[in-house]
Amino acid sequence: MPGESYTARTTATAHARRVGRGLRKPANWVQLMKFSMVGATGYVVNLSVFTALVKLGGIHYIPAAILAFCVAVTNNFLLNRHWTFRAGDGHAGFQAARFLTVSLIALGFNLIVLEVLVSVAGFEKVGAQAIAILAATPLNFVGNKLWSFRLGAPGHGRRAHGG
Repeated sequence: MPGESYTARTTATAHARRVGRGLRKPANWVQLMKFSMVGATGYVVNLSVFTALVKLGGIHYIPAAILAFCVAVTNNFLLNRHWTFRAGDGHAGFQAARFLTVSLIALGFNLIVLEVLVSVAGFEKVGAQAIAILAATPLNFVGNKLWSFRLGAPGHGRRAHGG
């Protein structure tokens, strides 16, 4: 339908403008750097646990990736909540549920990339996991910024401000 096409274009244009405005705000770049630093600690935790499970424990790489994710996600939630997004006055339960939802979506993407790299491309398992984690990072950041720790979100103690 012509109306649907126009609506889709209008929506896409509005989203593009919002992203453009967001890219011009230094605070968003600072948050991205903090998120990346937290992610780096989670990355080390994830790869350390994954490597121990695969190399020392003899666990298949897919369950090992899931278990490593479970260990790293707790570290990342706490650091992102209190440091990156400064959302400590929000309801931790709501934020944790949203953070976990975003993280599980990112994990699903990570597992797809991991499987393709190992099974199709023939990558070594730990190297493939390292790449898969990096590939899922942008999805994770955007989801957490715009949903999990968004100002004004249900369970957040502060009102939204422009952005």
